[in-house]
Amino acid sequence: MTHAITLQPLDWLHLFLYYLSISLLAVGGAIATAPDMHRFLVDRNAWLTEMQFNASIAIAQAAPGPNVLFIALLGWHVGLNAGGPGAMGWAYGLLGAALCMLGIMLPSATLTWLATRWAHRNRERRAVRAFKQGMAPLVIGLLMAATWVLGRAQGQPATDAPLWLLTAAVMLLVWRTKLHLLWMLGAGALLGMLGWV
Repeated sequence: MTHAITLQPLDWLHLFLYYLSISLLAVGGAIATAPDMHRFLVDRNAWLTEMQFNASIAIAQAAPGPNVLFIALLGWHVGLNAGGPGAMGWAYGLLGAALCMLGIMLPSATLTWLATRWAHRNRERRAVRAFKQGMAPLVIGLLMAATWVLGRAQGQPATDAPLWLLTAAVMLLVWRTKLHLLWMLGAGALLGMLGWV
């Protein structure tokens, strides 16, 4: 069900700039900024109804894939509301989804890219080496926690010997070789498909 609105070119720009502005505030994921999105889209501009906002989040959370997809749905609904039924609604829906996703992803992706390049150029600096060495235990702990969570889906992770053997083998391969991770992911998928783990 659409909610008829009229958007001028400046409104589309405002939508894009809004998502640019909150991109770096999305610590903990984009869902953390949902209350402010509600304020902007529903309360302040009335571009979405309460039901459309809630449905966008519920659908994106229920669907497989990244959490951030609810932002594309919010933009899609804004576009549908502006374009109405038919081809114009679909075109505006795609425009809204693209503007919102580009706005939310561009600053954080650019910051990550720039920080990675800077860290690589300055990898010999003491502070950069210390940061990497300090992060290593954290990353290993997070990977082990992810392994444990994924292993729980198999049943009893503490007693699943093939799972832990595979985990240890992959850990050693990552640590001691330059074998690309995609090959190990593919091998793990194949072993799972065959029912071996």
